[in-house]
Amino acid sequence: HVQLVESGGGSVQAGGSLMLSCSASGFTPDPYCMAWFRQTPGKEREVIAAMIVSGTTVYYHDSVKGRFTISRDNAKKMLFLQMNNLKPVDTATYYCAASTTYPSGGSLILSRAGYNNWGQGTQVTVS
Repeated sequence: HVQLVESGGGSVQAGGSLMLSCSASGFTPDPYCMAWFRQTPGKEREVIAAMIVSGTTVYYHDSVKGRFTISRDNAKKMLFLQMNNLKPVDTATYYCAASTTYPSGGSLILSRAGYNNWGQGTQVTVS
């Protein structure tokens, strides 16, 4: 069965860095699009970075542009999120997501509803 497992969350001071990892297993074929979402209590889960697995198209939410980098190691079936210059507003639960649907036009999937596979989430706390 398919599975996404995140790791790398933790507590860090403002200005620090963390790298989140997501191990993807059981996908045949590979997902079309993968993304990192984050959510805080009482708020909607929002996409902060997304990428088409077999291509180069990448999306970043304005709030993380220039600070976060999404990347993937296709050979190892891993997705990463390098987070630099972290701010207290980045405190949230971070989720890895994968979509196995292939939309016409080959566009990035940026909606929560577009993803049919989710990890359990990892907490990031910035103080």
